[in-house]
Amino acid sequence: MADPCGKYEVIREGEDTIVRIDCESCSFIPSIEDSSQAMSMVMDILVEVGNATKIVLVQKCDYEYDFTQTLLLLELARIYKQIVKGKATYGFIATPGCQRFIESRYAEIQNVLYRTLKSDPLGAYVELHRVHRRETTLLQSDAIPPEGQQCLRRYYQLLNDVLHMLESTKLLVQVKEGLAGFTPGDRELYRKVFVPLIKPDFMFAKLMASVPPEGTELASYDVFGTEVTVFSLPDTVQFLYHVVPPEFRLTEEKYEVLDAARKILAEYKPKKGEFTDPSRTREVFFSVGADLIDELSSYRGLRLREKERDELTEILVRYTVGFGLIEVLLDDERVQDITINSPMGRTPVFIVHQEFGDCMTNITPTIPESESWASKLRLVSGRPLDEANPILDTELVLPRSRARVAAITSPLNPSGLAYALRRHRDKPWTLPLFINTNMLSPLAAGTLSFLIDGARTMLVAGTRSAGKTSLLGSMMTELMRRIRIITIEDTLELPLDGLRNLGYNIQSMKVASALTKGTNEVSADEGIRTTLRMGDSSLIVGEVRSVEARALYESMRVGALANLVAGTIHGDSPYGVFDRVVNDLGVPRTSFKATDIIVVANPVRSPDGLHKFRRVTSITEVRKHWEDDPLVEGGFVDLFTYDAKSDSLQPTNDLLTGESEIIKSVAGSVKEWAGNWDAVWDNVQLRARMKQTLVETAKKNESPAMLEASFTVLANDEFHKISEAVREEVGALDSERIFFQWHEWMKRAAKVR
Repeated sequence: MADPCGKYEVIREGEDTIVRIDCESCSFIPSIEDSSQAMSMVMDILVEVGNATKIVLVQKCDYEYDFTQTLLLLELARIYKQIVKGKATYGFIATPGCQRFIESRYAEIQNVLYRTLKSDPLGAYVELHRVHRRETTLLQSDAIPPEGQQCLRRYYQLLNDVLHMLESTKLLVQVKEGLAGFTPGDRELYRKVFVPLIKPDFMFAKLMASVPPEGTELASYDVFGTEVTVFSLPDTVQFLYHVVPPEFRLTEEKYEVLDAARKILAEYKPKKGEFTDPSRTREVFFSVGADLIDELSSYRGLRLREKERDELTEILVRYTVGFGLIEVLLDDERVQDITINSPMGRTPVFIVHQEFGDCMTNITPTIPESESWASKLRLVSGRPLDEANPILDTELVLPRSRARVAAITSPLNPSGLAYALRRHRDKPWTLPLFINTNMLSPLAAGTLSFLIDGARTMLVAGTRSAGKTSLLGSMMTELMRRIRIITIEDTLELPLDGLRNLGYNIQSMKVASALTKGTNEVSADEGIRTTLRMGDSSLIVGEVRSVEARALYESMRVGALANLVAGTIHGDSPYGVFDRVVNDLGVPRTSFKATDIIVVANPVRSPDGLHKFRRVTSITEVRKHWEDDPLVEGGFVDLFTYDAKSDSLQPTNDLLTGESEIIKSVAGSVKEWAGNWDAVWDNVQLRARMKQTLVETAKKNESPAMLEASFTVLANDEFHKISEAVREEVGALDSERIFFQWHEWMKRAAKVR
């Protein structure tokens, strides 16, 4: 009976020819870099197959060697085949008179060529090189009689031919510098060249588990049991974000329990209705999975502590109703964006890291994995993703993270599915947090706080990844908690749960995406008109994209919303916003005047081009005395502009000299401020001073929690209460008295935290 170890099949997937080798019954580990037996087996198979683009060794996990690594082995296999087929040409051994000179020598290299070359080609090269040096010395001496010289030269030529073939291989060229001192049988150099992607049976995505030997470690930290290491690599400006999740460190016993549980749960197909509440679905699967793992481990005589069982259950849920290794990436709050390009299985996942910017990862998703994600996103969102609707925008809510997901498929994407995920911060952003990251100046934050309390209409503009939604969310924390807020989004990105937990009165509305057809969702413009019938509220629009712009400006013009109205829009300048709203979205020019303030946020790059920083680059008011073109007719007046030299947002003369019509308009409705610019400016500076003091105190006390929404909202509430108390006590908003009392409160509150 044939040994089942090493049985293989050739699978063709598109342009790939995959040699899949069954190593379940093999006594050696299925690792080309670690096992000479595995390497020899693979070489024999490649001699038979003749061509391949990938090699996959299967033993509990799939160990996949990509095209570049497979090419190295194919080249060696062809050389081996050439030597084996050409052995008859070395008939000089039988030449009369040669046998006594050559026979022992040829037997020596025959073992190297027919055995060592397959299992340890580097060792074979080193041994042949040693023999070559010995024979060179002999030929140059008188140790061999003249009748043996001709025989020895033919043998010497054989050595030359084989060494030349090996020296020209990509493997030898790649490791040439490391061959000095190399000992045959040592696998260290192979580990630097052959690095498989590893995929346990219960997973679809593949992961390069070993660290790059040539990489330099920049950072290392733990995320819920996942080891994260960031490396710089010598041949690229891109960093490597390397993860080793808990599932790659399981014992064989735990792995078998997990795989058995996964196969049992895979028989159950959740219905569409069960995905309307993903958190509830996960709870059910966790409960069922925990019982199943208890039962399976008991059956196998494996005793698990509760913590170990829960860890296995979490992994089980992640790879059944969850999103696999994508969840591992989203667990890291330093990961901001994730991009997964098509075609699947060809390229790794890429991320944007908070500290290191653009990074590639050691994760490569497969076609089955990407199709699984698409199915789950359709169920979660209730939106289609097919040829008729090749774009899907939705949100992904996981136990430890939230993300916006954009998926595309054919015909828009000819090579299949692709994804982009934007991770939302776990807690709402605040203006003090943005001051701390230098995105805003304290004075700009104080001005925005004043305008938000003044119930202005504001648009936050910028390019993609500029931080528009985060800035809009931070502005919501400036609203007093007694004000009702209505939000309208087609993809839920605003930090509503975090604000609700802080006691905000929020009603959220989810409307149809402008890019999606064939759903029963309410259109965005109808959603905005509905807000007019829902009482006095601040209106926050996640993003102004399409026809809802007209409805939004209708609401703003009729004055139906007497509180803050704000939203985000794509545009890199105030005029860019005007051009998009009027020319692209069809809002009349005169209606655009309902916009009071445009805040523009854009990424700013470092001189070397390697780093990118988020900055507010301008805060501009829209004046009302223009007819056709606000840029030409002075309709745009900057209150703040970004100064690249100082990397800061600077106030303009129009603001400092009191020429802001919008701020004056806010002041005109307050008895103490009407006609008194100094009093108005004093209040703006008071707010700025408070926010700057909050940031400085947080740094001094090493208490970053003071900048989070839970403390910032308390500080804002206290400011309003103290302001009212001081006004009643002295008849005016005495800034010094307000600040003193607020500062004393903050110091007491900081000690409590």
